[in-house]
Amino acid sequence: MRDDYLKLAQEKVSDPNILINMVSRRAKQLKSGDKPLIESLERLSAEDTALREIMADKLSYQLFSE
Repeated sequence: MRDDYLKLAQEKVSDPNILINMVSRRAKQLKSGDKPLIESLERLSAEDTALREIMADKLSYQLFSE
């Protein structure tokens, strides 16, 4: 994972546990064949693609309360 992408994604999702879960879940989806939500001229790992999607506000999360 690229540190610069991680720092920028942390500005969008401040809770590290949520960010880790978002990246790992999205990376799994990308590895199983889902299309990226962003375009990139460089070849990125699934994790870096997930971070870029978060940075571009293509992925979001919602907390549920009981």
